Amino acid sequence: MIRTNLDMDALRSLVAGVELGSFARAATALGRSQSAISMHLKKLEQQTGQVLFRRSGRGLVPTEAGEMLLAQARRILALNDAALDRLGAAAQPAAIRLGLPQDFFEDVMPDALQAFAERHPGTHVEVRAGRNHALAQEVRAGRLDAALAFFPQGSDGHGERIATLPLVWIGAKGRQAAETPLPLVLFDHPCLFRQTALRGLDQTGRAWRLALTTPSLPGLWAAIRTGHGITARTRHRIPAGLRELGHREHGLPNLPPIEVRLLSAETATSAAADLCAHLRDTAERHIARHENR
Repeated sequence: MIRTNLDMDALRSLVAGVELGSFARAATALGRSQSAISMHLKKLEQQTGQVLFRRSGRGLVPTEAGEMLLAQARRILALNDAALDRLGAAAQPAAIRLGLPQDFFEDVMPDALQAFAERHPGTHVEVRAGRNHALAQEVRAGRLDAALAFFPQGSDGHGERIATLPLVWIGAKGRQAAETPLPLVLFDHPCLFRQTALRGLDQTGRAWRLALTTPSLPGLWAAIRTGHGITARTRHRIPAGLRELGHREHGLPNLPPIEVRLLSAETATSAAADLCAHLRDTAERHIARHENR
């Protein structure tokens, strides 16, 4: 009887997609296109003669046959990788997965990665932009090795505190905040900055309206610069053309501070721990620089 040889690359795509919680993430981690990952799954279904996944919401979940193949795929890949290790032909180390708010993409991220690359040349770092709640969830689930995220003050159960920052109101230069209702430019829901700003306005009885919402920090800054409204953010890298609005001067509520925290997975490798150390040092340095201006 002629046996079918299962495709090793397809098995690796299968395992990565399930463990990362998304085949889109698997494509990024494995350096392949999403269409290539889809072809791998179709190939495995053809080779096994089984339906391996069913759609659930926007994602795919394994069928019973898929779960059985997944268990065997892990064993096959472990044997494959062990053989390569013994022969000194191991593949490159697994990617380190890092999550960051967009606020830190232009200074903290490049400086931390440059310092890390000097000690770990050739190590692939996968960087994802994310919201605070999503980043914390991804780290807890083991889908991120490390992340910087914003939290309310006093969130001691979440990682290591890097800094406590004031939240300030920001608008275009020359703009006043006298309009009623007050036009706001905010991230869409859920967002810690949004929730804090709206709570502060409601508590002081200041009428407001959402002038523009966006998931993009550059989009938020552009909307403020062109006069759509004001926002609440930290002082970190306020762009040219924008300024902090004194809350007393403009009749705005004083907002509670916010914390930047470093989250790391319990199963982080030594390389991931080293990246965390670089991230901590770099974040502290850049944050202090902006706060002390």
